Amino acid sequence: MAENDLKVIQKAKELATHTLKVTSNANRYPKKYRFSLVDKMQNKSMEIYEMLFEANRTDIKNYKRDRLEMQTKAITYCDELLFYIEMSYELNIISEKSVEYWSKLVSDVKHMAIAWRTKDRQR
Repeated sequence: MAENDLKVIQKAKELATHTLKVTSNANRYPKKYRFSLVDKMQNKSMEIYEMLFEANRTDIKNYKRDRLEMQTKAITYCDELLFYIEMSYELNIISEKSVEYWSKLVSDVKHMAIAWRTKDRQR
């Protein structure tokens, strides 16, 4: 991980790694959920990282609107991933402790992205 990466990007990377580890466990997520839930969760966590990474690489002077859109997409993807985590709990796939830890990872990324977007809007 590069030292000059924004903290939100580092957190998004941690979130993606955690999501892949948890959802790749066939004992935890049965095959019947592989395409309906697991793929979406894995893709969403990767997309959160990708949107934030791309936003950070986008020049705010010339492409402010594009950058803000990427930040907003990442925030929306966080909400979607939170829904999938909640659904996993309701389906008795993951424990309450797992939901709390995982949801905190997502919420941290979401709130950091919101703060970053707010700062960019003021520029």
